[in-house]
Amino acid sequence: MLTLPWATSDVASAMVIKQHMAKFPSSTTEVKSRVGRLFMKEITARVVRTTVWTMRKFRSSSKQTVSRHFPTVEIKKFTKPMFSRRTSSLHYRLTTMAVRDAASLLVGLLVLFHTWEAWAAVEVNMEDRVEVIRGTTAQIACMFTSVDGVGGMIIQWFYVTRSGERQRIYYQDATRKEVERGIPFTERISVNGTVATGEVVLIISDVQLEDELEYVCLVKTLTDGAGEGRTKLKVFEIPNIPTIEREPRGISVHEDSPSKIGTCEVKNGFPKPNITWYRNNTPLHAAQDGVKVEPSITNESSGLFSVKSELSIKVVKEDKDDLFYCEVTYFVPGGIKMTETSRINITVYYPSTAVNVWVDSPKGKIKEGDTIVLRCIGNGNDASSLLTITHGDVSWDSNEVVLQNVTRLHSGVYHCTSMNIETVTFEEISGNTTVFVNYLDPAVVMPKDTIVVAQREELKATCNALSSLQTHTVWFKNGEKVSQGNSLILKDATFDTAGTYVCVVTVPEIEGMETNGKLQVNVQGPPQIIKPESTEMEESYGTTVQLICHVRGFPAPSINWDTSGGKVLNTEIQALGEKGIKNTAFVEVTSDITAVCNASNTYGTDAMTLNIKAIIDTTTPAFSTSTTTTISSSTGKAAIPPKKIKKEGSGVIIAVLIICILLLAILGSVLYFLYKKGKICGRSGKQDLTKEKSGKDNIVVEMKSDNTEEAVLLGVNGEKQTPSDQ
Repeated sequence: MLTLPWATSDVASAMVIKQHMAKFPSSTTEVKSRVGRLFMKEITARVVRTTVWTMRKFRSSSKQTVSRHFPTVEIKKFTKPMFSRRTSSLHYRLTTMAVRDAASLLVGLLVLFHTWEAWAAVEVNMEDRVEVIRGTTAQIACMFTSVDGVGGMIIQWFYVTRSGERQRIYYQDATRKEVERGIPFTERISVNGTVATGEVVLIISDVQLEDELEYVCLVKTLTDGAGEGRTKLKVFEIPNIPTIEREPRGISVHEDSPSKIGTCEVKNGFPKPNITWYRNNTPLHAAQDGVKVEPSITNESSGLFSVKSELSIKVVKEDKDDLFYCEVTYFVPGGIKMTETSRINITVYYPSTAVNVWVDSPKGKIKEGDTIVLRCIGNGNDASSLLTITHGDVSWDSNEVVLQNVTRLHSGVYHCTSMNIETVTFEEISGNTTVFVNYLDPAVVMPKDTIVVAQREELKATCNALSSLQTHTVWFKNGEKVSQGNSLILKDATFDTAGTYVCVVTVPEIEGMETNGKLQVNVQGPPQIIKPESTEMEESYGTTVQLICHVRGFPAPSINWDTSGGKVLNTEIQALGEKGIKNTAFVEVTSDITAVCNASNTYGTDAMTLNIKAIIDTTTPAFSTSTTTTISSSTGKAAIPPKKIKKEGSGVIIAVLIICILLLAILGSVLYFLYKKGKICGRSGKQDLTKEKSGKDNIVVEMKSDNTEEAVLLGVNGEKQTPSDQ
């Protein structure tokens, strides 16, 4: 049983109670709680008793005063106007006394509560804010402690509306757990945890932007102790990838006001994303001179924000190489993130301060016949600038001129002029270049075309070509180099000297720049027959022989054939140019033939004799045999006539094979016959092959004609024997 000591003063009583409570261990919170409740009850009773006592005393005093001043008036009938100043003063003093006593008790109560650290209160701890991405799950924890313990507590969750009102969304006590119906959270919230653990967690699934509110966790005990905590829920949405779009048209430096550079846009972010423009990694702000940034914010129907920013600047020539881009910053749980757009470059139109004209093609030196491409360009790119190329009295309103198949007349100075028509003064700037077309005239050969030189004489010729550059000359004959330099000297001319000479003049500095000339050289003299190494040959009767006579000389000699013992069937003449003339004759061999080739011109004659010996062939040839005599075309000496090749017909070969087979068959029959008679292989020791008698010798000869395969066996005396006579 706890008893409370009371002092004369209520404050002093509180101090005495504190001293008594200090005797209890600090862990006996139950005892402290009971003492606190008992003290509160006692204090309340005392306040009530003091107030009642004061009121009674006030009434008693009032009656006495009224009876003394108004003896004939009954107490029950007196009214307010009947009070005097004295009565009012008394009433004031009594009331003041009662209030002072009650205040003393209340001060004592407050001191006690402060001293004993409000043993019956509940302490609630919550995070200041919870941050989540839209569409995810939010968890708001509520942790609480109480000196009464955690049993039998009441837990309630509220959210604070935009107007500041509380709306309950969840209730829990010892007997029930309930989610409020008809609210936006009805289907999306749940509470985990138990009172016993001192922590409950409010779970909100599929968080939306409307859920960004302040949430209150209220915890009450059975002794009317209560505590609450608050958490603000912040919802974020990561925006889409930002885009940037540059101004498609070019911007002139002559613009008086800032010109639009491009537009950046980022969509569907929460909270509102921020856009910052950059030029070459340097941020741009609207406060800078010549820079204008116009942002615009769109609140989408989903509650998300889309931000667009338009950049305009006063461009100068130096901006032509600048890169512009946007940086977008946006909030995420726990911090801020940043992303950048791609870089864009703008087209800046600015006037030229100098122009340049040059030969774009061909590279290097120019020769006649080439195609020249002239180009002109200024160091500006203003579309209002006009370019003109002029050469003498000819002009082209273009920055490119193509001249085809140029000659030396295209050499000279070419001017390029640029005029800006947007300026008031029509400023002109110009540049020029010099074009030189190299040339090489056709080669001139002296003497011209054809020259005739006598045998054993000397020939001199020259070849020259006028050129703007140094030249190089080479003489060729039949594709072979015979001399170098402008002059050609041929000493002790012969028929081998005759032919076509070509001089080639080139310009070493320019590939493909060349010219050439020709000189035909004829060496005059009597005919010269190029004889073969052998003029004797053998041919079979009835064959046709081809005879060739190769003659050189100038003027061209005439050629004829004379034969003895044969007839010239026909002749063919073939001109070989500087190699002479070739005459071919065909002769049928019927007997020994002597053929003579005669050649003559105005300077003399020459002859060659060929002897053909007719031979008898023991076999009938299937076809005739021909022999051809050829002459070397390079050295002038006669080639060795090929040996006669006799070709025998297939019929002869077949006949020989048949004869061999028949002989083998006969030999085999004879041997077999002798074997049966016992003449051989030891069947009779007294018999001998040499002892066989015969009226005539058994030597036979086989004769075979070309037209039949019949075999006739003749005896030694020339008598015909049939196979049965053998």
